[in-house]
Amino acid sequence: MGSRGRNDVKYRNPCLTMHQPWASLLVYGIKRVEGRSWPAPIRGRLWIHAASKVPEQETIKAMEDFYREIYAVDGITDIKFPEHYPTSRLLGCVEVVGCVTREELTSWEEVPEGVRLEGQTDFCWLCEQPQKLIVPFEMRGFQGVYNLERKIYESAARGLMLVTPPYPVKCPLPNPRDAFSLKPRSLASSLNISGSSKSEKSESLTAAIAGARAAATQFSKNHDVIQFNEVKGGDEPISSRTRRSAT
Repeated sequence: MGSRGRNDVKYRNPCLTMHQPWASLLVYGIKRVEGRSWPAPIRGRLWIHAASKVPEQETIKAMEDFYREIYAVDGITDIKFPEHYPTSRLLGCVEVVGCVTREELTSWEEVPEGVRLEGQTDFCWLCEQPQKLIVPFEMRGFQGVYNLERKIYESAARGLMLVTPPYPVKCPLPNPRDAFSLKPRSLASSLNISGSSKSEKSESLTAAIAGARAAATQFSKNHDVIQFNEVKGGDEPISSRTRRSAT
């Protein structure tokens, strides 16, 4: 199944619907890599919408444990997780600065080790500069990347506040003049692709990764509208099937 290219759709105010807790973790800047089975079709601001499924406490715990462990690799132990994981709400936005393959990310020594450990899917969307809505508001979501309605965008753009992530990361672009210069396989020639992180994983980190994968796998089995890949959610591109709402 082919994914959509950046020229196939004109994105004005692109938005992505995600399940919780992944959606809030991204908007709070805790989650820095959005994993998908298809490459990111946009660069720049991406609005994040939370789907209607209420997350189970076991899923929340698994993902929070995962992020505690991968941040600890970089010496970060003070992480403030969201108090709530609202559903059917527009939550905020992030800046998509690039997209690389899992093999590229796990071998990319210019980014922190914790970021490399997030590379658990075929394509890794690299996200920076999270902003959250002061008051998330209700809306309907769809599969894939879609445009926000103008009225929703105009209201949302006025209600954003900056987020201070626990460990801000800035991914270097190969060509600062080209937003799409950091794309899948753009780094392959300059990296020693090993396919896995070089550092030895502790027992607690290994267990946290396994728990996050299990939570996402169980989620995908129970909810086949939007599929999840390994440790983070990823829906299939809608280019070859009818778009369905993700409410």
